[in-house]
Amino acid sequence: MYSSLEDALNDLEKNGALIRIREEVDPNLEMAEIHRQIFDKKGPAILFEKVKGSPFRAASNLFGTYERTDFLFRKTFPKIKKVIELKADPSRLLKNPLRYLGAPFTALEALPRKTWFKPPSMYGETTIDQLPMIKSWPMDGGAFITLPQVLTLPPGSKNMMLSNIGMYRVQLSGNQYVLNKEIGMHYQLHRGIGVHHQAYNQSDEPFKVSVFVGGPPSHSFAAIMPMPEGLSELTFAGMLGGRRFQYYFDENGNVVSGDADFVITGTIEKNRKLPEGPFGDHLGYYSLTHDFPVIKVDKVYHKKDAIWHFTVVGRPPQEDSSFGYLIHQLVKDLTAGEFPGLKKVHAVDAAGVHPLLLAIGQERYMPFREKIPEEIITIANRILGSGQTSLAKYLFIAADEDNPNLDICDLKAYFTHILERVDWTRDLHFQTKTTIDTLDYSGSSWNGGSKLITAVRGEIKRQLSTKKPDLSNLPFIKSSSVVSDGILALEVSPFADYGTAAEEINQWAELLQQTDLTGFPLIILCDDATFLAAHVNNFVWATFTRSNPSHDIYGIQTFTEHKHWGCKGSLIIDARKKPHHAPELVPDIEIVNKVRSKNIF
Repeated sequence: MYSSLEDALNDLEKNGALIRIREEVDPNLEMAEIHRQIFDKKGPAILFEKVKGSPFRAASNLFGTYERTDFLFRKTFPKIKKVIELKADPSRLLKNPLRYLGAPFTALEALPRKTWFKPPSMYGETTIDQLPMIKSWPMDGGAFITLPQVLTLPPGSKNMMLSNIGMYRVQLSGNQYVLNKEIGMHYQLHRGIGVHHQAYNQSDEPFKVSVFVGGPPSHSFAAIMPMPEGLSELTFAGMLGGRRFQYYFDENGNVVSGDADFVITGTIEKNRKLPEGPFGDHLGYYSLTHDFPVIKVDKVYHKKDAIWHFTVVGRPPQEDSSFGYLIHQLVKDLTAGEFPGLKKVHAVDAAGVHPLLLAIGQERYMPFREKIPEEIITIANRILGSGQTSLAKYLFIAADEDNPNLDICDLKAYFTHILERVDWTRDLHFQTKTTIDTLDYSGSSWNGGSKLITAVRGEIKRQLSTKKPDLSNLPFIKSSSVVSDGILALEVSPFADYGTAAEEINQWAELLQQTDLTGFPLIILCDDATFLAAHVNNFVWATFTRSNPSHDIYGIQTFTEHKHWGCKGSLIIDARKKPHHAPELVPDIEIVNKVRSKNIF
């Protein structure tokens, strides 16, 4: 496959999937806006040939469409699928030996390879301020690396099979960082680097770190891939790239990638933190300023004719949505092994991934009993207790037997299935005062919030309505819209505080009883009902990123029985913006118009 980032870009260009921007472009907001406008039009990958303030070129939008992502890995993806299929079910080798004949060697041939000298491309050295200092959103705290490959090793080890590579955000400038000497290192819950950090805190050894940028596209993807147990990111990068990951140790003992376009080496200062952020992130809001570890910069290496690989994140879908797409294609065969009884799972990209998870599970063990949720509750709890899926905030799970043909990726169809069958007196299962995604500010504290499992099984209980009810006698409703079958959006006064919200929503719930809402089992309180109903993506984004289950769920005719909460009428989710929520991402209108006037694509 590709030996370098430039090799991949050349291939895309030969196939009409690359645009070159030859005029000088400002990395302060302008490059990101060009990226967004081209991405929104499902346009090609972008090569910026002149970056203001930097001698280096930059590239983005390589993974801008699912089709282009498939194209980049077209030669190696089938081989990796076979390796993962065998991991999911080793007996397949006996059942179909010809199909899997080469699979055991795929991983072995992709093991990382140490070189004793610098690669032929010859690394030069530069400084942080000479890199393309890309700022994506107006309130960003500075320039960031958005596609970093951050490598660490455990204390005392040079065994690359024990390494961890992750895509942890890196801030290059701004805040209190001393330019060229310090950069910020943002990592979140359930990330492998945290295990290494803990080990170094108990060790006298310096916590060395290497940040790679660029290289073959497979290296960027490997840094984001949640790896199966026992398979290193470096081996995966080799398999997906069709060539072994090359590395060597520099004179200071830091790992240097022989394939990356840029390598920043340094030391994470174990007991020192500095404010990092804000940063416009993939939930569609800013992640705010918090204290995170600091990297003391040692060297900044670069290849000859190096290209800075970056992306722009924001409200999904964005380019990084392709990572989720590819991950799903690779790991769907592992689902049954990792989660017995689970048929399908879908982390909803349009809702920011972690805020909303949809699942379909099996009820296998008590076929002679009344059809109530049993095993699917167990499956749901296992999902919330495992790795990255443990960050899910809302988890809906349906029983496979009720509709074997249910499409989990068809959001409207899935919610119709749930709402036709759900029993709000029985099917809600809360977890309070727990952890949620670091980037989700809907909770009660940073990293803290609640979760809700809605487990649904059984026959259809109600007919959903699509006809907007007459609510003209309810003065607290400014506007209403039907979002989808059985889902009603009510635009009400802005949120003030939780005390006021509880009082007013309970009063509203009593008034809503005066109207027949049996066809609308789900009611969303919002700031803009028209926006919510305009597209299913608006519904899932606003509803599930702006609500904390323990604080923002109400209902008509609520009750608590032996600590179990439910409601006999419609469920109400308060999805209004709250004062503690992070700001939404809004581009600079002058930059937007400037880019539009250029008519680049």
